[in-house]
Amino acid sequence: MKLKVEPVVWHFVQILILVAFTVDAVKLEEKFKWREVEFDWTTPEAKQEALKSEKYVPSNNLPLGLERWRDKLFITVPRWKSGVAASLNFVNISDGVSPVLHPYPSWEANQLPENSDADSASKTEGSPKMLQDNTTIISTFRVRADECDRLWVMDTGLADILGNPTQHAAPSLAILDLYTDKLIRRHYFPDALLKEDSFFANVIIDAERGDCDNAHAYIPDLGGYQVIVYSFKNDKSWRVKHNFFHFDPLAGDYNIGGVNFQWTDGVFGMAVGKRTRDGTRPVFFHAFSSTKEFMVSNRILQNETYSQSPESYYDYKLMGDRGPNSQSSAEFYDAETGIIFYTQVNKDGVGCWNTAKPLNPDTQGLVDSDSDALVFPNDLKVDSEGNVWVLSDRLPMFIFTSLDPEQYNYRILTGRVSDIIKGTPCDVL
Repeated sequence: MKLKVEPVVWHFVQILILVAFTVDAVKLEEKFKWREVEFDWTTPEAKQEALKSEKYVPSNNLPLGLERWRDKLFITVPRWKSGVAASLNFVNISDGVSPVLHPYPSWEANQLPENSDADSASKTEGSPKMLQDNTTIISTFRVRADECDRLWVMDTGLADILGNPTQHAAPSLAILDLYTDKLIRRHYFPDALLKEDSFFANVIIDAERGDCDNAHAYIPDLGGYQVIVYSFKNDKSWRVKHNFFHFDPLAGDYNIGGVNFQWTDGVFGMAVGKRTRDGTRPVFFHAFSSTKEFMVSNRILQNETYSQSPESYYDYKLMGDRGPNSQSSAEFYDAETGIIFYTQVNKDGVGCWNTAKPLNPDTQGLVDSDSDALVFPNDLKVDSEGNVWVLSDRLPMFIFTSLDPEQYNYRILTGRVSDIIKGTPCDVL
């Protein structure tokens, strides 16, 4: 017998199903939050002196990037404006709700050079401008800890970006030993690799524990529409160009937290996938002002000669389009599930794509969205324990309007991968 359900009753049943799903859905949980960030000053007097000299202006310190290594959670504070106390910092996972930031590897390493030091920084004909002390961290947006327990720091060398920009040194990679907190190496990008609008706000590492010397770094140049490739073994970098690194002119409009603005940021988010049978690994990428995702083999990027030849053009593949208003600042590939998690800045949320499926709007999941806690999710990572970490920081208000020091402006949220993908198209069945 066929059961007949009245429309009103069926509508009520649908509501109950929706409510049940909402109750069962697991969202990201707030781990840390700050109205304004505070630092672990050596003494109260040191803080007062920094405030008096305006070397520390609390409202100008905006957290942007994060990375987890063991019990440390690294947090970057780029020098958008003057008065940033320390650009590279960490908190402990077990810290309280609004912990102080500990400068890494030290307070001394995070101090800006004096003007006279910057003016006299080492530079010879055709070579990049270098710091007097290679342990110095000028300004970093994102960092990455690799499987060999090294922290790769993409240092822009540029301070007071929105005010009176000062290029203290050429953009460089600083690589630190996470067990000893000592500098392993610093590589400055040659002047020939830089364009007038070059800007380096991300770094992705392609390395494996059993082959640490053969590591490569991929650094997207969002303003120069190119990618810098660095070989650790050869201590050499080169640039790769492609049309897919450019922004989409139809995807440059943003409406976030009541602020409307336009950006032309090119290649930005990148993620290294799982090794395939032929020994290669796919490198996924997208421009910030775009809704499309692309892929190229790491074998192409790591071949300096071939990657710069016209023949390599067709080795880049369009994976698909995430759909309207799906611009993303960062993405990360979870090797355990084959899922790419990515920020959704126009949707105040975090999206996901199971790479075993075609990429289109129907296969994209929204694992969480919150118009307060996730206003401008800026960076995210997946740690070795299967947890997603997301940092949101209301960056558009910081740049174009102002932040309310009475509200929580900066948050770090986390969740288990297996929990937050349930009920989404990304679910691994």
